[in-house]
Amino acid sequence: MSQTSRHILITGGAGFIGSHLAEQLLLRGDHVTVVDDLSTGDLANVQQAKSMFPGRVEFVHSTVSAAFQLTQWPRFAEIYHLAAAVGVRLIVQKPSQSIETNVLETSAAIRWAIRDDAKLLVASSSEVYGKGIRVPFAESDDVVFGPTTSSRWSYGYSKALDEFLTFAAVKESGLKAVIIRFFNTVGPRQKGEWGMVLPRFIQAALVGDALEVHGDGSQLRCFCDVRDVAPALIQLLADQKCCGRVFNIGSDQMISIQSLAQRVIGVTGSSSRIVNVTHEQIFGKGFEDLQVRQPNLERVRGAIGFMPQIALDTTIADIALLLGKARKPCKGERAA
Repeated sequence: MSQTSRHILITGGAGFIGSHLAEQLLLRGDHVTVVDDLSTGDLANVQQAKSMFPGRVEFVHSTVSAAFQLTQWPRFAEIYHLAAAVGVRLIVQKPSQSIETNVLETSAAIRWAIRDDAKLLVASSSEVYGKGIRVPFAESDDVVFGPTTSSRWSYGYSKALDEFLTFAAVKESGLKAVIIRFFNTVGPRQKGEWGMVLPRFIQAALVGDALEVHGDGSQLRCFCDVRDVAPALIQLLADQKCCGRVFNIGSDQMISIQSLAQRVIGVTGSSSRIVNVTHEQIFGKGFEDLQVRQPNLERVRGAIGFMPQIALDTTIADIALLLGKARKPCKGERAA
């Protein structure tokens, strides 16, 4: 480790966004500690970083709140808090677990950053906009959620509470923090187990199974490659002018889910067909989906000149290449 190397903490760093972020920080010359309970992360992602950067990656198998209680930590200069419940299916199936994970673990990350006087990046979500009041969604917009009797909205409520907790710490404790609202970040290492649409489509296409489109497929979404997103996170946290602010990040180029399925079939050369199923069949009665989810990117472009470069077809091809390879299981190293 060089004399200029800093200690950086990534919670949820075994996930697909976190692992790409870790590699970017390691390329910068930092020492990276990953805390992840592996509920949706993959230890193989950490092992890959360890092999690429020997001696500069530490992994702790733990929740954020449990790891915070340990005493052997270095003083972190930056904390990237990405640990969260992910995926619509997980949220609908286990709403209480999702709410507690998002709120309690974010609270622990905030306390950690205050203790170390570290800069903190908090991962939020486009779900904070709820039903949305206009398109594209802008950071200063009001938000409209459905009723609390519908668990579908619990994720958005919990991430909004994460943002309130962060801004409260900025005001009360002088925390230097940036909040990021992700819009459909996709790319290599993302998995479809928890309902992520693009890897789910690609997995089906690779084995010739039907691509299952929820609803009529006319929903419009924007997809941005993680390899465009990860460097932007570092830029935003490094810029003092961005502290105390919230930013959308993603692409603003829309595509329908039906067209996305067709693109996947075309790029992979699959013989799969597309089938449409109702949201009720998948998520139960009363599930609401948004017709359009598009970010307003004026703020992040003004701050760091963010412009995604990787084409969607390239992302599809790269995910397909990785999913087509067999991966060996890895053993954990240290548990809190």
